Amino acid sequence: MRITMIGTGYVGLVSGACFSDFGHMVTCIDKDERKIETLRAGGIPIFEPGLDDLVAKNVGAERLSFDTDARNAIQGSDVVFIAVGTPSRRGDGHADLSYVYAAAEEIAGMMDGFTVVVTKSTVPVGTGDAVEEIIRKANPNADFAVVSNPEFLREGAAIEDFKRPDRVVIGTDDERARESMRELYRPLFLNETPIVFTTRRTSELIKYAANAFLATKITFINEMADLCEAVGADVKQVAKGIGLDKRIGGKFLNAGPGYGGSCFPKDTLALTKTANDSGTPLQIVQSVVEVNARRKKAMAQKIIKAMGGDVSGKTIGLLGLAFKPNTDDMRDAPSLDIVPALVEAGATVRAYDPESMDEARKMMTGLEFSEDAYSAIEGADALIIITEWDQFRALDLDRVKAALKTPQIVDLRNIYEPRMMAGLGFKYEGVGLP
Repeated sequence: MRITMIGTGYVGLVSGACFSDFGHMVTCIDKDERKIETLRAGGIPIFEPGLDDLVAKNVGAERLSFDTDARNAIQGSDVVFIAVGTPSRRGDGHADLSYVYAAAEEIAGMMDGFTVVVTKSTVPVGTGDAVEEIIRKANPNADFAVVSNPEFLREGAAIEDFKRPDRVVIGTDDERARESMRELYRPLFLNETPIVFTTRRTSELIKYAANAFLATKITFINEMADLCEAVGADVKQVAKGIGLDKRIGGKFLNAGPGYGGSCFPKDTLALTKTANDSGTPLQIVQSVVEVNARRKKAMAQKIIKAMGGDVSGKTIGLLGLAFKPNTDDMRDAPSLDIVPALVEAGATVRAYDPESMDEARKMMTGLEFSEDAYSAIEGADALIIITEWDQFRALDLDRVKAALKTPQIVDLRNIYEPRMMAGLGFKYEGVGLP
């Protein structure tokens, strides 16, 4: 099949590369000429493990191409995906759909023959209806169907998630569109991937409901971590004890400094706004949003308290800036709340992250950047772990202890075992541990 992907951000680029690897002919479109030039030259504007090789392989096979001009691509396409950004709108938290609507209007004037227009971007309920209306108004004679096909990609594992998903959700009442989408995802039938066909509005809500539920699990275990610290219990054992219940499951029950990234913060906020506008407020999700925001800010005070209540004039070696490992994404990362608060309290912060330091430089001031983990630690009064990169899980602890001015570690991801760290002479503090 011939596919046009409007948008070469995280979702568009990963989806386009994976569809081309399935054997489809894919053209990725973006108005940013510099980004398209970078992609044509073999560069990848985001960090995602394996994506550079996947793109290079399919560009070489002439199944994947990049362009700024959408007309020729759309005219020859069976399916056109809208995969543009839907950031939170300033002031009210609603998803900003201006890029989606602009893409729809552009597509309307370029279609030739029956075309399936798919919203891959995360959009509020009813957006597909609006996209259909825009296209119909701009081109009354167009033969098309608008489909919702939300993405469920985890940053750092996106290629695996796309090729071996838990499910594929497709929202449409148009039988021709259903057949096109079945053909598009036919390679997944070999893996017996569940394909969930539903209405367009239901599909749009499934995406938001899934992210809100996962954000709720994270926030729940973080609140349990606070209780564990207060009563002398171990949140890791609590998580294990409840996670073995198949009705609950163990995923997303790792206590930490709060969730961040490109999805959970904006999607939970957008969902609560949609619910409020519909007269059915979601009190649980609203509480999740509020608790998570407070938690990220509270982590700096946790660090300050662990360091004796005053960090003025002290040096902190900080490992991890991205919101999670295997990505350079800094959007709503806990470090964006933690680092400025430590700097404001008078600390000197030296940070290292394997991938996100370039992004961090754009978003934070007042901290120093190191070339590796050990140079960040050298001479510091404490080591703080914010992101659980694999390379931080197996640090040379003898070297760490020798490098630190005082053997103090605050581990916001519970990477290490407290008794072992105490046995090595560290003053160690995790999250939700006795």
